[in-house]
Amino acid sequence: MTSPLHLAVALDGLGWHPAAWRTSTHDAADVFRGDYWVRLVQEAEAGLLDLVTFEDTFGPPTDAPGELNGRLDAVLVASRVAPVTEHIGLVPVATTTLTEPFHLSTAIATLDYLSSGRAGWQARVSARPGEAALLGRPAASELSELFDEAADAVEVVRRLWDSWEDDAIIRDVATGRYIDRDRLHYIDFAGEFFTVKGPSIVPRSPQGQPVVAALAHAAVPYEFASRSADLVFVTPSDAQDAAEIVRRVPGPKVFADLVVFLDDHAPAAHERRGRLDALLTEPWQSDALIFAGTPEQLADLLLSWRDAGVDGFRLRPGALPYDLEAITRLLVPVLQDRGVFRTTQPTGSLRSRLGLPPAVNRYATPEGAPVA
Repeated sequence: MTSPLHLAVALDGLGWHPAAWRTSTHDAADVFRGDYWVRLVQEAEAGLLDLVTFEDTFGPPTDAPGELNGRLDAVLVASRVAPVTEHIGLVPVATTTLTEPFHLSTAIATLDYLSSGRAGWQARVSARPGEAALLGRPAASELSELFDEAADAVEVVRRLWDSWEDDAIIRDVATGRYIDRDRLHYIDFAGEFFTVKGPSIVPRSPQGQPVVAALAHAAVPYEFASRSADLVFVTPSDAQDAAEIVRRVPGPKVFADLVVFLDDHAPAAHERRGRLDALLTEPWQSDALIFAGTPEQLADLLLSWRDAGVDGFRLRPGALPYDLEAITRLLVPVLQDRGVFRTTQPTGSLRSRLGLPPAVNRYATPEGAPVA
């Protein structure tokens, strides 16, 4: 039996097209208001989607004067949304470059608590020289160095998530012992980029290990995703390309990214995209394939790529909220009619929803065995 299709959306500003803010029904200032993000994620949840991602960069997202600039912190936005949603996974971007992994571990573990086991983290590197200059640090000379640092950062974060065993909190009122110190562990990580003793200040979270994701386009990030991530977002150009990429990222779940402009009629979708392109000096190009057409046409494409081996899709709405609502209200029913998408809310943790195994604590000892 074919496994059900996984579907996610990537939220960024007022849409992925850089001119989307100029035609949106929302005021551009709405991106700095919590209720805006709540409404978007609740729409995605109503559409039974698996997860949403929240874009972020270490520095300003763009230097172009005509594009939407400035953004809220993605982890904090996800934390704002967590208490007012129940089912959908929440995966903010947070950069490993220029950010201490101890702080990343506590932030994502906290999000996992706030969401009752629906948290993830999209690890990203900061390659732009201007971002390093914000902190007075030299820029990395090689992309491979940034991803080596990212791999160490993920390893530190994962060890810190394990530094409390599941039953470390005992709350023994009679003896006054709140925690069992034997079930807290130093991680003693010493690498090229970080030296971290631990343990974390946050007890082991509901998932144990929140889902770690990465975006990958080429050999170096593919290698990083394979060794460090549970879920990788990739950008195929067609089904054949998708099949080749799947072979290059063994281990993680693979979601293919597409930018989407959806309408009931294909000419209307193309016209909307063209109208936005006309507001720029030249037509916009994306790292991911840009699709403009009907929900039926997009469903055909998704199923052909799934046959190539991808596990799911992360759709980037070209304009918000229009294309998000087209995904949830037009595309999802088409996929349901074809019997490839759920008709009820997903339950359980984000890990279980994605088919990832339960997270075993690396420091836990079998019952009765001596603790190192």
